[in-house]
Amino acid sequence: MTGQLAHKLLIGILLVLSTISYAQQATDIPIGEGKQYILGDITVTGTESYNDATVIAFTGLRSGETIFLPGERISNAVKKLWGVKLFSDIRVYVVGIKGDPNDDVIDTVDLEFNIIEVPTLNKVEISGLKKNQTKDLLKELNLSKGAKANENLVTTTRNFIEKKYRDKGFLNANALVRIREVQDSLGDKMVDMKIEVDKNEKVKISSIDFEGNEQLSDKELRKAMKNTKQKFFFRPLKRSKYVEEDYQEDLKNIVNTYKEQGFRDARVVSDTLINESDKTIALNIKVEEGNKYYFGDIKFIGNTAYSDQYLQRILRVEKGDVYNGVAFDNQISDPTDPDARSLENEYQNNGYLFSRINAVETKVQNDTIDFEIRIIEDNVAYFNNVTVSGNTRTNDHVIYRSIQSNPGDKYSKAAIINSIRELGQLGFFNAETINPRILNPSQQDGTVDIEYELEEAGASQIELQGGYGGGGFVGTLGLRFNNFSLRNIFNGEAYTPVPQGDGQTLALRAQASPIFRTYSLNFTEPWLGGRKPVSFNVSFSHSEQFRVNPTNFRQVDRDQRFLITGATIGLAKRLEWPDPYFQFSQALSFQHYNLKNYTTNLFNFPNGFSNNLAYTIGLTRDNVGVNPIFPTYGSRFALTAKMTLPYSLWNGVDYENLENNPEFQTNGQPDLAKIDQERFRFLEYYKIKFEGTWYTQVYDKLVLQTKTEFGFLGAYNNDRGLVPFERFFVGGDGLGAFALDGRDIIRMRGYENSALTTSNDGDTVYNKFSLEARYPITLEQAASIYVLTFAEAAGSYDTFRSYNPFDVQRSVGAGLRVFMPAFGLLGIDFGYGFDPAPISNSLEPSGWQVHFIIGQQF
Repeated sequence: MTGQLAHKLLIGILLVLSTISYAQQATDIPIGEGKQYILGDITVTGTESYNDATVIAFTGLRSGETIFLPGERISNAVKKLWGVKLFSDIRVYVVGIKGDPNDDVIDTVDLEFNIIEVPTLNKVEISGLKKNQTKDLLKELNLSKGAKANENLVTTTRNFIEKKYRDKGFLNANALVRIREVQDSLGDKMVDMKIEVDKNEKVKISSIDFEGNEQLSDKELRKAMKNTKQKFFFRPLKRSKYVEEDYQEDLKNIVNTYKEQGFRDARVVSDTLINESDKTIALNIKVEEGNKYYFGDIKFIGNTAYSDQYLQRILRVEKGDVYNGVAFDNQISDPTDPDARSLENEYQNNGYLFSRINAVETKVQNDTIDFEIRIIEDNVAYFNNVTVSGNTRTNDHVIYRSIQSNPGDKYSKAAIINSIRELGQLGFFNAETINPRILNPSQQDGTVDIEYELEEAGASQIELQGGYGGGGFVGTLGLRFNNFSLRNIFNGEAYTPVPQGDGQTLALRAQASPIFRTYSLNFTEPWLGGRKPVSFNVSFSHSEQFRVNPTNFRQVDRDQRFLITGATIGLAKRLEWPDPYFQFSQALSFQHYNLKNYTTNLFNFPNGFSNNLAYTIGLTRDNVGVNPIFPTYGSRFALTAKMTLPYSLWNGVDYENLENNPEFQTNGQPDLAKIDQERFRFLEYYKIKFEGTWYTQVYDKLVLQTKTEFGFLGAYNNDRGLVPFERFFVGGDGLGAFALDGRDIIRMRGYENSALTTSNDGDTVYNKFSLEARYPITLEQAASIYVLTFAEAAGSYDTFRSYNPFDVQRSVGAGLRVFMPAFGLLGIDFGYGFDPAPISNSLEPSGWQVHFIIGQQF
């Protein structure tokens, strides 16, 4: 054996050994004294799923190139193979060296890559959990058959499980993940994964103690910790558990609480977790409070767009105020509230996209801090290209008319936020996934592009409803198309299953029971003419009500009928003042009431008619956002007045003396049928209603809805009296709201339908107050689900003289809501009424009542 041949073999051995070392330790191959070669043949052995060319491509090596052995090139090739995470072992062998030892030509080396593939996953078994917990965990892990079962998969699976249960308070949770090699029916090598989960006991925090706090009490500091709480026998919203991420956040909250009280230098010196047992830990937190500070002089530097005085009013900080670092920072820039009136938002809402605002402490003397607010305004920016994506059914023009960030407008953060709100309230898109993307911001050109990413949601809804109310079983079938296209009504290709995309609403509804039938059609065009937000609405309805024996609802006389036919046309316009959330609406409605052999307490004539021509005017303000199904902030107010013409002012009828008028007498006696026919030929009344709703995010996803309602029905002429229609019926779930006589059905859980109404013909005054706490389970596009608890109080009064806003019936309860795009809102409420129902003449509380919501109400 010549010396040169021995050298070649030695290089091969070193290469193999160094590569084996790399495979075992995953470390770089040392370069050493490498020798230059021409790379010859490259062969691959050991692989079953990948051909040789694929593996060689992974290495990046090419036959004919110059390499060193040992060298960086081979080292990098092995690294690349490890990087694809498809192999569990990689070995490189020198299988041949070609060349003449007596010449100076570079030798050629042939290499073999021997690899062992990572096995694929066959099945996963989990032990230590309940059946439903195992099912949920498997779904979360998403470990599908055929996945590569490498060491990384084992590690990430174990870490995911342990973190999941530690975040739930199982601080000592651990998961053992093992794999066992098996063969499938075809003989392929696979592995089964067995996961043993031991949650151990849930660990609670027995106590949270503080050291070094003199200005703030332990109780105040514990309150500042929003997520980390010590054990308390009753805390339904926030249980005691230790989660490391939440705990670290709460340590910051402690410091922020001090800053809010003026203690700028406060800090957490140390914190200690004490393991008391397998079930409890204790936390000891040492703080250093420092001195209390006050604001001194505040100067604005660099502002030309706004005066110092104007910016000072926005900042709302005066010399001598107690230093509040948290509020001060938020008044400069509050990223948690897009609608906040802060300095940054003031600039951002007026075109200054590239502006920067920094607050700098310039002087600290004794207990006073002076500040400079340094502002770099830069150039005003304008929206350039505004585009939308993701809309597969809704036409672009429907979206663009709801977007307030138009090309050529000054950049405005508020315009983007309002656009998100408007798009969410359309109901055509998943409100939770609307994403405005800021693209191509050019500080030099002063332009910015924006793209609104949308996800279509189901717009059509089916209402299928059944239950007892109004004298028997009530069945309802309704179809509501919220993204209808009237212009494509004769375009057969547009039916999917109906023409869609123009943002119009078409609703068809039929309701029936043994004693009534009603039919209605409603059409709404939200942008009449397509240029301005003027909503046009038209509706038609018809109802037939049959006479029923009040003591036996099964006895229905269809020869005695009460027919109501009506139509409404309305316009609503969005206002720019006082702000763009206001809307002014007007509507003209007409109902014709026709009695055919129908005896009722409403009228004294069994055959006759009455007409109701009314004008409704309304003012609403709605800034609820963003998700109309589960609003988390904002408010909604509505004030409406419905009125008829005051016919008694000019028709010359003396209503006080109708009984003495021979025209309305029969055989010298007052004819009540003729008198009522005259009184109600055209109804005369006015009706005022107010409704206010507020949404407040109390904590995390917990939202509180506060609502108040009031309604009043009055008469112009007391001699003519109040009309028998347009009245209020309070109580129940509203399922019996079959009449089209203008009545208002006010839901009041915990009581039967209309149970709070003091008169069978309805009342003329009502008020209602309610609190409802809501918490979402999921807000996904396929289904939005939330649970709720409520407390309500409502009162119904026959006349204004008997009105007492504090004389109310009360109820509490809980419920569940499920919104599915195809069916609208579905739900169930369990309500307990504390008081007797006025109409029942009972002294017993109303007790438990079950209320169903099936389908979207039209």
